[in-house]
Amino acid sequence: MPRLTVEPGRAIVARAGVAIYHVVAVKRAASGRRMVAIDGGMSDNPRPALYGAHYSVVLLGRKADAAQEPMTVVGRHCEAGDILAENVPLPADVRPGDLVAVPAAGAYHFPLASNYNLVGRPPLIAVRGGDARVLIRRETINDLLVRDVGE
Repeated sequence: MPRLTVEPGRAIVARAGVAIYHVVAVKRAASGRRMVAIDGGMSDNPRPALYGAHYSVVLLGRKADAAQEPMTVVGRHCEAGDILAENVPLPADVRPGDLVAVPAAGAYHFPLASNYNLVGRPPLIAVRGGDARVLIRRETINDLLVRDVGE
């Protein structure tokens, strides 16, 4: 007898997760495109590089004073493929220290995270009714080095 199995994954949990990043730099490329570098990237969300996944990105925590313009959000890994989102509208006054949010990151963002370039994985934080609690703590450099057996 055939058996039907359904793995809805992303359809159920994608919207339940939001990735939050700090902006570390804003530059203008030779092409004229504004580049927004964040403190994450391929190590915590490889989907854009691996599968061509598309995300939206929004400024978080402050009201922007400037009009929006298309920008490319890049990760911290200095790799050509470390691009989180291209042509996303962000305020022209986005600056280092700002927070940006990537909605719909709840399905495979955290489970696919790795220690690429020896970068620790981010924490997993649950928020309910305005209360937040850490479910999985941020990895530290000691977590990464604990397996070293050198003498």
